[in-house]
Amino acid sequence: MLVCMQIRLPTREEIHLAFAQGEEAVVDLILNLGTPFEALAKQLETQAAALQELQSRLGKTSQNSSKPPASDGYRKPNRTESLRKSGQKPNGGQPGHEGRTLTRSDHPDRIETHSATTCKQCGLPLNEVAITGHEERQVFDIPAMRIEVTAHRAEIKICPGCGAESRGIFPKELSGSVQYGHGVKTWATYFQTQHFVPIERTAQIFEDLFHHRIAEGTLIKAGQELALCVEPATAAVKEHLRQAAVVHTDESGLRVKGKLHWLHVAATERLTDYTVHAQRGQIAMNEAGVLPDFNGRMVHDHWKPYFGYTACSHALCNAHHLRELQWIETQYGQRWAARMAELLLEIKKAVAVTQENGTEGLPAESLAVFEQRYDHILDAGYRVNPRPPPPPPPAGKKTKKRGRPAQTPPLNLLDRLKDFKPQTLAFMNDFRVPFDNNQAERDVRMVKVKQKVSGGFRTLEGANAFVQIRGYLSTARKNAVNVFSAIRDAFAGQPFIPSWVSQ
Repeated sequence: MLVCMQIRLPTREEIHLAFAQGEEAVVDLILNLGTPFEALAKQLETQAAALQELQSRLGKTSQNSSKPPASDGYRKPNRTESLRKSGQKPNGGQPGHEGRTLTRSDHPDRIETHSATTCKQCGLPLNEVAITGHEERQVFDIPAMRIEVTAHRAEIKICPGCGAESRGIFPKELSGSVQYGHGVKTWATYFQTQHFVPIERTAQIFEDLFHHRIAEGTLIKAGQELALCVEPATAAVKEHLRQAAVVHTDESGLRVKGKLHWLHVAATERLTDYTVHAQRGQIAMNEAGVLPDFNGRMVHDHWKPYFGYTACSHALCNAHHLRELQWIETQYGQRWAARMAELLLEIKKAVAVTQENGTEGLPAESLAVFEQRYDHILDAGYRVNPRPPPPPPPAGKKTKKRGRPAQTPPLNLLDRLKDFKPQTLAFMNDFRVPFDNNQAERDVRMVKVKQKVSGGFRTLEGANAFVQIRGYLSTARKNAVNVFSAIRDAFAGQPFIPSWVSQ
C-alpha cells in the first residue's frame, strides 16, 4: 500500500521565537525540520521501487517474457510484436522453396472424347471423317466416395476319402463376423489425431462423405488400437533420442480429468516424443525415459530441474533471452539490454554465414571478440543495476540464515547471462546447437491446439494414447513420410520406424 506521511512545518510564532533565542535555536529548528524530510525521501524511494515492481509484473506478457500465452487473458494484443526486424526477408517465397503448380498428367485415369460432328464453316457432317489430332484439357477432381463392403467367404468341403469337413482359413485380422477394415480406422484416426476433429464431428464427416454413420465408441476404440500399433515406433524414437547429439526439451500444462497435468516433449529435427504426467519436475522426466540416459547436449529454457541431469551438457534458448531483454529495455529503459540483444543476433548471423560458406566453426579471433563484447555489456548492465545490500536483522532478535535478497528483474537476468555464459553462447561454439529452443516449442504447440479444440482430456489413458500417436505422426512428418500412409501402415502391423542411430 502506498501511504504518504504528513510533515508538520513550524509556525511563524515558532520561527520568531527561535530567532529571539539566538543562533543555536535556529540551527536546531532547521535540523529538526530535515529529519521528517529524510524519512519522507526514504518512504518515497521504497514506494517507487514497489511501484516499479508492480508495473514490471503487470507489463509482462507472453510476447516479452517466458509467460505462456494463456496467461495474457483478454490483454492479448491484436497484433503480435515480433522480434524479427522488418526488411530481413523479402515478401513471397524464399530461396530454396519448392513451388507447387498443377501440371498435366501423362497417364489420366479416364478419357472423355468430345466429337467434332459438323464443320463450323459450312455445316457439312464430319461423323465419317478421319481424326487428325486432339486438343486436350484435364480436370483434376475427387470421385464420389463410398464405403466398400467385402464379403470374405471360407469354402467348406467334404473329403471324399474320409468324409471329414475342411474349411478355408480367414486372414488373421478378420476376427468378427462383421467389422471395419483398416481403411475406415485410418480415416477415423487421421481426422482425430492429425487435424484434431472431435469424435462427434468425425462421425458427422463419415455420414456426410460416405453416407455411413459410425458409432462414437468405434472411433474411440480405433484411436486406442492405433496407440498400441505405434508402440514399437515410440520405443525406437526414445532410443534414438538417448543417442542424439542435441535434444530439445520443453514442458507445458495440459488439462486431464479437470486437473493440471504436464506435457513433456523431447525432440530433434527428425524425432518427437511426448509424455503426459501429473508432475512437472524430474520425476516425470525420468519416467519419460529419455533424459536419464542422455549424454549429449540438451537445449531448454533454463528451468532448474533440467540442470539436475549432469551427464549431459546444456544450452539455453536465446529466444527467451531476446524477449526478456526487449522487456527490460521497454520497461526500465536500460540501453545495455538492447545492446545484448543486438550482439546475440549479430553472433547468430555470423554463425549462419559461416555455415553457408561450409566452415565448421567461427575463427578464434571472432570468438574472442564476441566474448569480450558480451562481458563488456554485462559490466555496463551491472553498473546501472547495483546489487542491493543485505537487509539488517530485526532489532532484538537472533540473526537467522537468510537466502539471497530479492533482486530486480534486470539484475536477475544479468546474473543468469553471466553465470550461464557457456550455455548461452553454446550455439556460437558448436554449430550443432541451435540459437533457440523453437523446435520443442513448435512440437508442444500442436498438442496445445488439441486442448484448445477439446478443452482437455477426460482420462489419463486417452491423453497418453493421443500424445503417443502425435509423437508417431510428428516423427513421420519430419521424415517426409505421408501421415495418412503412416497410420494405414501402423494398422497393418508395419509402423514407420526411423532407421538411423543418432542425430
